[in-house]
Amino acid sequence: MTIWSPIFDRVSDDLVFKALADPTRRRLLDRLFAGGGRTLSELESDVDMTRFGVMKHLRLLEEAGLITTRRRGREKLHFLNAVPIRLVHDRWIDKYTEPGLAALVHLKHTLENPVTTVQVHRVYIKATPEAIWTAIVDPEWSTRYGYRGVVDYDLRPGGVFKTLAGDHMPGIESTACVVEGEVIESDPPRRLVQTWRPTWLDEPVTRLTYEIAEGDNGVCSLTLTHDVDGAPQTGAQVAGEVENAGGGWPQVLSDLKTLLETGTGLYS
Repeated sequence: MTIWSPIFDRVSDDLVFKALADPTRRRLLDRLFAGGGRTLSELESDVDMTRFGVMKHLRLLEEAGLITTRRRGREKLHFLNAVPIRLVHDRWIDKYTEPGLAALVHLKHTLENPVTTVQVHRVYIKATPEAIWTAIVDPEWSTRYGYRGVVDYDLRPGGVFKTLAGDHMPGIESTACVVEGEVIESDPPRRLVQTWRPTWLDEPVTRLTYEIAEGDNGVCSLTLTHDVDGAPQTGAQVAGEVENAGGGWPQVLSDLKTLLETGTGLYS
């Protein structure tokens, strides 16, 4: 797999734009947006193309970082990774859009597209595993990116997790708990599994998994899986609320990447 450039640069842009230029690859991404965790056979049934041709398109999408994969027994499942698209949006699109137009586009997107119940996001960061881990679990770091809440982790299995509003959420008391959960598995600095529930929603508890893998040249991959499979049908709305609340996980991970690599977040 092509390693994503640690700093968002022209090469990364070229890979994403090249991948998005082909209508078949865009169709495959649309299918994965509608529902992640698709096998090659399921994706092949959607396009008029040989199995080898579909594999070639999927390989190009994976090289651009637009899809991630994981194994389930003998099956290889494919998931949309929206982080590279979010980075392209932040650099090339967002600054050219008018707020009113953006709101209409967002409304159209929300009404026309269903919410997936499993989201897998991956970003490549020029930082050590220890630095990435600390940025996830340390309250001094959590207030510098994403929604800038104050995280509080008891990293023992069964330990309590909560996020306080802090000073960056207008209209909410700084000591108010906005997200709560429980630590299921903690293996610093490689893997963190926890439950996750926004306190402002009447929804079931869902599951987050952070996985940090060390690569070449000091670049690590951070994969975040938000899994609401097995929850009641309304549980899918949890993922939707996160994605619609200012950019969701792709924005959070893009902000984290920028902060660790440059010392300043996207919106600092």
